[in-house]
Amino acid sequence: MPGTGLWRTKTVEQSIADTDEPDTKLRRNLSAWDLTVFGVAVVIGAGIFTLTARTAGDFAGPSVSVAFVLAAIACALAALCYAEFASTVPVAGSAYTFAYATFGEFVAWIIGWDLVLEFAVAAAAVSKGWSVYLETVLGYLFGDTVRTTAEIAGITVDWGALVLVVVLATLLALGTKLSSRVSMVITAIKVAVVLFVVILGVFYIKAANYTPFVPPAEPAGPSGSGVDQSLFSTLVGSTGSTFGMFGLLAGASLVFFAFIGFDIVATTAEETRNPQKAVPRGILGSLGIVTVLYVAVALVVVGMVNYTELSTGTRADGSPDRKTLATAFAANGVDWAATIISIGALAGLTTVVMVLMLGQIRVFFAMSRDGLLPRGLAKTGERKTPKNATLMVAILVAAAATFFPADKLEEMVNVGTLFAFVLVSAGVIALRKMRPDLPRAFRVPWVPVLPIVAIIACLWLMLNLTVLTWLRFLAWMALGVVVYFVYGRRHSLLGKRQATETPLPVEGADPKK
Repeated sequence: MPGTGLWRTKTVEQSIADTDEPDTKLRRNLSAWDLTVFGVAVVIGAGIFTLTARTAGDFAGPSVSVAFVLAAIACALAALCYAEFASTVPVAGSAYTFAYATFGEFVAWIIGWDLVLEFAVAAAAVSKGWSVYLETVLGYLFGDTVRTTAEIAGITVDWGALVLVVVLATLLALGTKLSSRVSMVITAIKVAVVLFVVILGVFYIKAANYTPFVPPAEPAGPSGSGVDQSLFSTLVGSTGSTFGMFGLLAGASLVFFAFIGFDIVATTAEETRNPQKAVPRGILGSLGIVTVLYVAVALVVVGMVNYTELSTGTRADGSPDRKTLATAFAANGVDWAATIISIGALAGLTTVVMVLMLGQIRVFFAMSRDGLLPRGLAKTGERKTPKNATLMVAILVAAAATFFPADKLEEMVNVGTLFAFVLVSAGVIALRKMRPDLPRAFRVPWVPVLPIVAIIACLWLMLNLTVLTWLRFLAWMALGVVVYFVYGRRHSLLGKRQATETPLPVEGADPKK
């Protein structure tokens, strides 16, 4: 039975019925292959081009490949739960929609607010990274005088990031199918570059670089202790999380960022032909492809150079000098490969930003259709795309990417995503008990054991994120609670429906009372 107040739930039938509203209807034209392309497009990006080297040099050493496997296992467990939900509730909104059907409106709002942290903040951060790579590529072509930032009235403007967001928002407004075709072409380019890294790098591997596979733990410096060390190492009294087993676990939590995005496939369920089969295939297919590529790249990079050469240094101006895949090739005298890798990274980050924006747009669309955000954001245009939500996301991401400094946001995005995974995994158990009658084209095996293992795995990765990340996450969630009570709860369409409905008479009750 639907609850009331904070815990009122939106039935699966009502969620599906809302998809037929003429003013907010989306076009169904995506296939399982389109979804797989979206998944690979968003997952292969900043993680594989930057995080691999950094994690090896600062946290895990040669065992970074194991860190990728640990993160992939947690993602795979959560992916199975996403696949069941998406095949049962083929509606835009992903974890937000799933939570609304199981845990109620307040939890749905929290997870929707949490997805803003995952999608919009990540899109802005990756846009900044794209601009840096654009400057590098333009430098190869026209010399080092080209800059993608400019000083205007004392404010640093990142015009490279702005151009990217505007172009991608236009593509998304023109149609999801067109976006999928563009993603397919660019994704093919960056997968080719990743394979190039693996094949060429194999010839420069030295077996000695794999020893020690798990480097001995080192005492943490000022930047690796206190609020900057992992929560787990703090709780057990360790002095830090640099190398050793704590470093490996911290590395797994960090490279988890490299897998973020496969859940975006679930946000497109409402625009998919035969979503009951296509969405699970898209989620699991994209995750399987990128896991193989990630582990291969990790093994090659740490085999090419000693892990100590990949540690984060300090430039002359005091800024951090973070290593990338190109570092390993430069150390072996293969400087020309750095150019190809930079072009591949530029292509890779393009589709990452586009699909992150797509996911955020669909979450805003779902929340506004329910009245928790202004209803105008759910309006669709002639092309049956949410044009107002697209414009809003474009403005938010463009403003953040153009005017704000590019701080390291990987861990902030990680903790938000893992929190969403925990709720989705728990939701599978809850919906199996609440609605065993629902048709499920895909079913998670061994319920409730497998979802519980997924929850434990995600919580474990969350514990290995830094204390400072947890503090920032809690502050963001507190702000979301305020926004819900100020606006969302008062404008909820479900709340308005319940307020105007006439309660059904209880059997056996006195009608005069």
